[in-house]
Amino acid sequence: MMDEYFDKLETRDAMTRSLALQMELPKQIAHAKALSSAYAEILADVDPGSVTSLTELAALPVTRKSDLIERQGALKPFGGLATAAPGQMRRVYSSPGPIYEPEDHSEDYWRMGRALFAAGIRKGDLVHNTFSYHFTPAGFMFESGAAAVGCGVFPAGVGQTELQVAAITDLQPTAYAGTPSFLKIILDKAKEVGGDISSLKRAAVGGEALPPSLRADLESSGITVRQSFGTADVGLIAYESDALDGLIIDEKIVVELVHPGTGDPVPEGEVGEIIVTSFSGAYPLVRFATGDLTKFLPGESACGRTNARIAGWMGRADQTTKVKGMFVRPEQVADVVRRHPEVTKARLVVDREGVVDSMTLLCETTSSDESLLAGLATSLKEVCKLRGEARLVSVGELPNDGKVIDDIRTYE
Repeated sequence: MMDEYFDKLETRDAMTRSLALQMELPKQIAHAKALSSAYAEILADVDPGSVTSLTELAALPVTRKSDLIERQGALKPFGGLATAAPGQMRRVYSSPGPIYEPEDHSEDYWRMGRALFAAGIRKGDLVHNTFSYHFTPAGFMFESGAAAVGCGVFPAGVGQTELQVAAITDLQPTAYAGTPSFLKIILDKAKEVGGDISSLKRAAVGGEALPPSLRADLESSGITVRQSFGTADVGLIAYESDALDGLIIDEKIVVELVHPGTGDPVPEGEVGEIIVTSFSGAYPLVRFATGDLTKFLPGESACGRTNARIAGWMGRADQTTKVKGMFVRPEQVADVVRRHPEVTKARLVVDREGVVDSMTLLCETTSSDESLLAGLATSLKEVCKLRGEARLVSVGELPNDGKVIDDIRTYE
């Protein structure tokens, strides 16, 4: 079994996983409140002992990327969200924003070993790691994962394609880590200069979308490609196995999907924003909104791993747009919908009539009450401070793609 799975956690039954969550979640909430000044404030009215399931967790406030920037601006460098000072960390990183992220001294802090193992990388492999080691943590994320599996690493970083090919030709690594597009560039360069990179048999890729056409192109070179999805804030979120039936959620986090701009869970099967609660001791993010969209897939993976699966990256949740010089946000659309219980789902379409911006709120409902249209238009003006019209559509008519604001304006 251990030749097939990273550890026994991956094949737990649903009851065992649920019981573990009941035990671990209250402890982590208590840890965050006790050692993080930010969460002492955010969760001031929360009794950690009462948060034992996804239902109770869904009632807690959401922390967003924008919150990190604001809090870190007020209290450098971690905004009170970390549980230790920078000098007590192993490393500190900076992502665009800037947002500073800590790495503590625990083994495989980002838990990437699970993803590399599922990608077929094993003890004794040499991993050619082309993720950046500069400022951001991606390079170290995959290096720590390789160490957890028992691999050696060549820290190639990005760029210098001819040198990359030369190093692969000389060192004969068996595995690649990096973006799929850069692997394609390396393969093309090897053909151009006559480099022998046939030693590469496995690739653990991430950082960007992996279209089927690109996967097929890479695998035509004899390289098995498996993708994972993670962030600098919470580490590994989900990973692909040889079953190729979606991405399996990591065992050390909790994932929820919510309506973009809110903390409200989406119905089963609908696209929503990924919300992660981590069990990190150093950076215990609770209900952290990643800003990425996906949907849950039904059932379990054919590979035998039993955790929930997601469809992979399906776009960004931040659909904020500017209309007549004013920003309109997904949470404002959610506020309008909450005022009208007859509406089950809505999408704000932003267009242009001549040179003037226009807004139309499409609302799924079973109601045919014409007064609802006037009420929705009034709510739209009160919440967004802009005029717009409403239109009622049948339940199920709006696409299941996570879009709350659809900006279809053209500027020809």
